[in-house]
Amino acid sequence: MTGHDLVNPAGLPQPSGFNHAVVSGGGRIVWLAGQTALDADGLIVAPGDILAQFEHALRNLLTVLGSAGGHPEHLVIMTVYCLDIEEYRTQSQRIGQIWRRLVGTHYPAMAVVEVSRLWDAEALVELQGIAVVDGERRSH
Repeated sequence: MTGHDLVNPAGLPQPSGFNHAVVSGGGRIVWLAGQTALDADGLIVAPGDILAQFEHALRNLLTVLGSAGGHPEHLVIMTVYCLDIEEYRTQSQRIGQIWRRLVGTHYPAMAVVEVSRLWDAEALVELQGIAVVDGERRSH
């Protein structure tokens, strides 16, 4: 149980793959730094492959969240920064499949933003989020 309420008002389009708002019932706030598809050696995996990079970046973000004592359902907001919004849109169904495989059907409030460059030169996507975690703090 996460203690989060989803807000999707009538009069707005029905969201798909996100929620318009997530209201937290309390807990510890975990601010998740932007994660790209960096491997343990600090190298971008799968240069040029947005799907593989999205999956790796999401795994990295979930690893950090888990180390802070959280689970995917604790995510309340996520921002996806990408270099090519059209490519992201074209791949959105496959990106959704990756999301459901790693996160499930929990969708935070989300935004996708096209940017001209990311910190890691070969990165195509970067994921940043905020989670509200219930319960005791775990060691990291």
